[in-house]
Amino acid sequence: MTDTTRAGFVALIGEPNAGKSTLLNRMVGAKVSIVTHKVQTTRARIRGVAMEGATQIVFVDTPGLFRPRRRLDRAMVAAAWGGAADADVIVLLVEAHRGLTEGTKAIIDAMRDRIPQGQKVALAINKIDRVKAEVLLGLAQELNAAFPFAETFMISAEKGYGVDKLRQWLAGVLPEGPWFYPEDQIADVPMRAIAAEITREKLTLRLHEELPYQLTVETEAWEDRPDGSTRIDQVVYVARDGHKGIVLGNKGETIKQIGQASRAEIAAFLERPVHLFLQVKVRPNWLEEPERYSEMGLDFKDGD
Repeated sequence: MTDTTRAGFVALIGEPNAGKSTLLNRMVGAKVSIVTHKVQTTRARIRGVAMEGATQIVFVDTPGLFRPRRRLDRAMVAAAWGGAADADVIVLLVEAHRGLTEGTKAIIDAMRDRIPQGQKVALAINKIDRVKAEVLLGLAQELNAAFPFAETFMISAEKGYGVDKLRQWLAGVLPEGPWFYPEDQIADVPMRAIAAEITREKLTLRLHEELPYQLTVETEAWEDRPDGSTRIDQVVYVARDGHKGIVLGNKGETIKQIGQASRAEIAAFLERPVHLFLQVKVRPNWLEEPERYSEMGLDFKDGD
């Protein structure tokens, strides 16, 4: 490493489902943050680490910014703004086909109050393959009139269009300094937490309506075995008895299928055989337990 190395933190902010997790995974080149069609699925401030030349870009994948109602929602929104204010650069993601929504307007208004003076904020218009060029240009002009963005990028996080340009720009504007992490490290989240997030993603995709936001997954035990495999024991906590039946399914079929899908993905991520054991437990007040928030990297007090 030479004296010209750069390193810094980049916060991805935007409405729920704007594509922040997909962009993070595309930048890092591995599945670190949960990607799902349901909103509000990123809880912990998972960091992904990407290398671009001699620059180390550390991404803070913040929860989607929305109008909070419950304690968990309020803690997530507080975490999102905390991550943005602490970052060297912020990237606001906006969905091309949705345009300048009320939610995005609220985020831009809040940025004026919450973002330190002089902090670089880039605009990334995502999912550009869904709209025509003239619509894109009009949206870019409208957004730049609403806020003085340092740079505007047209991207498709899912397909990869424009992502390299965004990463190269970020690499050039981050401060000079030593790297924060070893070159081969992609996230500062423990593997136990990533494994729990993968299982929670499978639950979220399989189960519908309100239930996914009333459950959490924790990795209770992790054993790397001499034969090269790993045994993982996880607990799915739900808020009510009725939820337990939904998660288990008829004769345990639902949890079995979720376990199979999760095990396959965790095994691919770890590049080794995985034995995954899931239990479902009822914990009526888990949304009010400080230790659950710590597990998710959130501050319980932020929900007050």
